[in-house]
Amino acid sequence: MTTRDVIVEAAGRILRTRGYAHATTKEIAREAGYSEATLYKYFTDKTEIFLSVLSTRLPGYETVLARINDHGADREVRDNLADVAAVALAFYAENFPISMSLFSSADLLAAHRRRLGELDSDGPRRPLAELARYLAAEQRRGRIRSDADPAAVAALLIGACFQQGFLSAFDGTSRSEEESRRDAERLVDTLLAGLTP
Repeated sequence: MTTRDVIVEAAGRILRTRGYAHATTKEIAREAGYSEATLYKYFTDKTEIFLSVLSTRLPGYETVLARINDHGADREVRDNLADVAAVALAFYAENFPISMSLFSSADLLAAHRRRLGELDSDGPRRPLAELARYLAAEQRRGRIRSDADPAAVAALLIGACFQQGFLSAFDGTSRSEEESRRDAERLVDTLLAGLTP
């Protein structure tokens, strides 16, 4: 494992227990077993570390979104959306505690938004845009009603997954992979009831 990977892993542990607002680069460096100076050889600031922590958890999310956009026609819409929902449920349940403290201060949130802009990051809007793109393609294939709004449908599905992540964090509960898949399929079945031609 590289030094950068060790720092990102340590940051994930600190951010999960302390939240973004209260975690410090000094704590992260100490948890990783390096000096704060070493941390700054790899990262400009805490926002960049935070984004790196999230990106280590994003590959499953990004992979499934890329797959449905590239090969979605090869599978049933239900299966594609259930894959997205299952990954989203897991992602939000794991990362809600990390990112929630961003909202503890208007100044902190504003600084985080500015830094996202400097890093040219789409932030939390990317999954919505990718899912809406897939849904629009399914409309063109005739597998989703032509009068449905792809952006609204994406927001409904991702929003439901986000809400479940919040509830898991609030209750301190976790779901098995099988339970998450059943939850995902239930959400998708309900959504598709109003979407299929």
